[in-house]
Formats: sequence, structure tokens, C-alpha cells
Amino acid sequence: MSPSAAHAPSAHAADRAPTAEELLGPTLHEEVIRHFSAEPDAPSATVVRHRVRECLRYLYLVSRHPDRLGGLFLPVEQDIDEIWHYLILQTREYRDLCERRLPGGHFIHHRSISYDAYQEAPGRETAAEEALRWIPLYTAEFGPFDADALPHWTVVRFLHDELDMSLAEIAGLSDETGTPDEPRTAPARDHM
Repeated sequence: MSPSAAHAPSAHAADRAPTAEELLGPTLHEEVIRHFSAEPDAPSATVVRHRVRECLRYLYLVSRHPDRLGGLFLPVEQDIDEIWHYLILQTREYRDLCERRLPGGHFIHHRSISYDAYQEAPGRETAAEEALRWIPLYTAEFGPFDADALPHWTVVRFLHDELDMSLAEIAGLSDETGTPDEPRTAPARDHM
């Protein structure tokens, strides 16, 4: 897909984030869905669409809040990271996505590191705080996590499955952990 084949999401309402299809353009969006739907043991195209949506929501948040999310461990499951890897390999389209379509207008780098190795650097308490930092930012941009997003966000799935919190209770954490406009400083590390 040429960079001019898809239009920047300038037509979306100011009060909502663009959709995955608006960010990628319809051609690349469908290409990604076809690619991941064709893999052996692939889930349904509907599940793949949800994965693509959550990957783009992750990238949107990183782009919009680099001062608060830059360098944090990837808070999503491996299936979302695989979609990010695929997008990175579409070099022209990925650069266009980062620099022209996402709100921050800057390239989003990726660095692979295991959770155990990451947890050693900041410590467990800091790693937990960083994982929870995503919830108010996500809910401010996209509304509460829904059942389709739940399997893809590690901390949300943990809160729901292990601590028996409802999605409404998880959304309520936004009020308890602070508003998205509060200044916070993230450590200077590459995105994991």
C-alpha cells in the first residue's frame, strides 16, 4: 500500500480516538486480518479484528502519552505483540502510521525483553504500578475495557481472572489511580 493510498484519520470526531481501520487504512487493515486469520490454528476473523484493534489502541496510547508510557513493559499479550511485529515489517506503512496517523507524530521503537528481565530492572512494585498506569489512559480514550479487549491486556486479565474484579470495577480503578492528565514520569527505556 502506498502512503497516499490511505487517508489520515482527520475526519474522526475530536472526542473519539480513530478506529484501527482509520489508522491503518482499509487496505493494510484487511491485509493484517487476512495474514493472522490464515495462520495454522488461527482464531476467527472476529477475534483477529479485536487483536488488531487492541494493538492499535496500544500504539495510540504510547504515541499520545510518551512522557507517561515511554519505556514501559508491553502490557498486552503475545498475540498483540506479533501484530506489532508484522506492522513494523511493513516499513513504509509503519513509519507513516507512527509519524502521520498516530497522535504523537513520532516513530515508536520496539525492543524485545522478557518480563522476568524487565521486572528485575525497576523492581516488582514499580512494575505493578507501571502495569496499572495503562488503565485510566485506556478508559479515557476508548471507554471501559470490554469482553473483547479483556484477553489481550495482561494486567486487566489478571485483575479479572485472578482477583475476580468485574470490568466495571476495573474501569473504576481509573478514578482511584488518578486522572489521565496528572503528570507522571516514566523511566527512559525502550518500549518492550
